[in-house]
Amino acid sequence: MAIKGSTATKTAKSLFLTFTVLLSLSFFIFFFFFTSPVTEPTNSLPQTSFLSSQNSIKVYVANLPRSLNYGLLQQYWDSDHPDSRIPSDPDHQISTAHFSKPTKYPPYPENPLIKQYSAEYWIMGDLETPQGMRTASFAKRAFDVNEADVVFVPFFATLSAEMELGSGSGAFKKKAGNGDYLRQKKVLDFVRNTDAWKRSGGRDHVFVLTDPVAMWHFREEIAPAALLVVDFGGWYRLDTKSSGGTSSDTIRHTQVSLLKDVIVPYTHLLPRLQLSENQKRHTLLYFKGAKHRHRGGLVREKLWDLLVNEPGVIMEEGFPNATGREQSIKGMRSSEFCLHPAGDTPTSCRLFDAIQSLCIPVIISDNVELPFEGMVDYSTFSVFVAVSDALRPNWLVSHLRSISEKLKNEFRQTMAKVQPVFVYDNGHPDGIGPIPPDGAVNHIWRKVHQKLPAIKEAIVREKRKPANTSIPLRCHCT
Repeated sequence: MAIKGSTATKTAKSLFLTFTVLLSLSFFIFFFFFTSPVTEPTNSLPQTSFLSSQNSIKVYVANLPRSLNYGLLQQYWDSDHPDSRIPSDPDHQISTAHFSKPTKYPPYPENPLIKQYSAEYWIMGDLETPQGMRTASFAKRAFDVNEADVVFVPFFATLSAEMELGSGSGAFKKKAGNGDYLRQKKVLDFVRNTDAWKRSGGRDHVFVLTDPVAMWHFREEIAPAALLVVDFGGWYRLDTKSSGGTSSDTIRHTQVSLLKDVIVPYTHLLPRLQLSENQKRHTLLYFKGAKHRHRGGLVREKLWDLLVNEPGVIMEEGFPNATGREQSIKGMRSSEFCLHPAGDTPTSCRLFDAIQSLCIPVIISDNVELPFEGMVDYSTFSVFVAVSDALRPNWLVSHLRSISEKLKNEFRQTMAKVQPVFVYDNGHPDGIGPIPPDGAVNHIWRKVHQKLPAIKEAIVREKRKPANTSIPLRCHCT
């Protein structure tokens, strides 16, 4: 019995030892395979680098003379001639005389005809802001052009054009006696003589041309560049050789394209209404603007005649300037829908005033292009109507009345979320300071960043073409 007990004890010890060894081996295998660092393949490094570059775009600012941006702005304030196009110019009154004192960064005009195009001021202000204050900016300033993704041309082209138009000289489309023409020529001469322009043919240069007539005299020369525009309306040209010049369907637009250019918002002129401040709206549809316009705006006249006597519809002549601003605020904030027909161009600042007023936009413009599409879905807070439907008697009002309260509330809730996307103002009167991270300036640079592959491809393709090659102009289809 002693022998059997001894054998059993040895067997138990042997089993325990075996179990211990297996358990130790299991722990070793676990820690070796599951906790040891995994070495990534070398081909993952370029992808990591590419992903990190998505957080910014490197922008070099061309060294234009100050007289073409902030110096030009100072010249505007130094002038004692009010804008001849409006009855009351808010910038050239006794109360604003203190702005004539020279300053490094003068404020942008309050004149609504100019202020609506102020993107150039806020984009430039962001780039001029000291680096330590630009942590929220998507555009990172490069001080070596060879390290930049794009070259920003800091010409206040809209201000230049509007100063000439507002002078009442009638010389805008002429060269003689036209200060805007001379400034445009100075800009073009400067950039075309730089190594950066010669290397890329201007394709990686960025111009802000929010005014439909900005850089009017040299559009063909700057067409290869990336253009920041509010729409393409001022660039399209009817091909008069087709259909005896009577067709509005054939349009030549070889100078602008969604492949390289960016649609940017107008600057809204009315203040933001918070969703919590929204009150009961008693008017169905509101519009304030000029009845008579040119080109696509002819539709506006027909709409006006159809709607002016409709119950629940308000159609007012005017512009949200110093005298009509309060009226516009009241009209948009008390209306369910705000009409947005085409004018001289397919869009206007009225759309962005409506968004800030939480007034559901009714967009009647078949050729409209909108800012930040792909980032913003306008169908979630706007009503799009074909021109042919809008011009049917009684159709538009009936359609708007059929939209449920639930859907209208959803539209306004979505609008409240996207309101900041269309804001340029950074809260600093001189435009210098941190920008809103979710505002218009950052969204513009994100859009430019999306164009970089196409820009770089165009530069490479141009380089390999033999000398004296003739390439016909083509339609850059959108």
